[in-house]
Amino acid sequence: MNLPNKITMFRIAMIPIVMVFITPTYSFMPLKVNAFIQGPGRYIGVVLFLIAAITDFIDGHIARKHNMVTKLGKFLDPIADKLLVIAALIVLVEKSEVSHYIAMIIIAREIIVMGIRIVAASEGKVIAASIWGKFKTIFQISAITSFLIKDITPYLFFKFLDMNIISNSLMVVAVALTLISGYYYIKKNIHIIRQQ
Repeated sequence: MNLPNKITMFRIAMIPIVMVFITPTYSFMPLKVNAFIQGPGRYIGVVLFLIAAITDFIDGHIARKHNMVTKLGKFLDPIADKLLVIAALIVLVEKSEVSHYIAMIIIAREIIVMGIRIVAASEGKVIAASIWGKFKTIFQISAITSFLIKDITPYLFFKFLDMNIISNSLMVVAVALTLISGYYYIKKNIHIIRQQ
């Protein structure tokens, strides 16, 4: 368990905390708690989500720079990314910010890829994330962040840029990259399944 892997585990541990602050309301919580989450808590949620997302680039950079790439890291890193994105998407669907069809496309891609990873792992193979997968993650995180701050900052640059347009545009690109990266991932690794 080297430093990059500890950072990855930290990202995974942050996911439920992020969800607490970006979820709109809780029926079982006192009104004051819900009022805090809907007010200052939303800012905290966005900051924590960004911190968790940034750690993805930090652990990868440290691992490559100091030759600390491990099989555990190659396995955990994409899982942490997927959990963070899926958790945020669930909240955005609950808030009716993102269509459940979009969430389903992204989640389905991740499940398929994870299935291939599991089969590969059973044969002692570890499949690292591709460049397409990295681009996909960047745009997914950017799109989700824009949706999270949309209510906080409805307009950017003195109303010249509408956050609705920015959020939806980023999500379209994210979905496109999700499909493209999924296609190339399956194409490159389909032989693993065919050997079964």
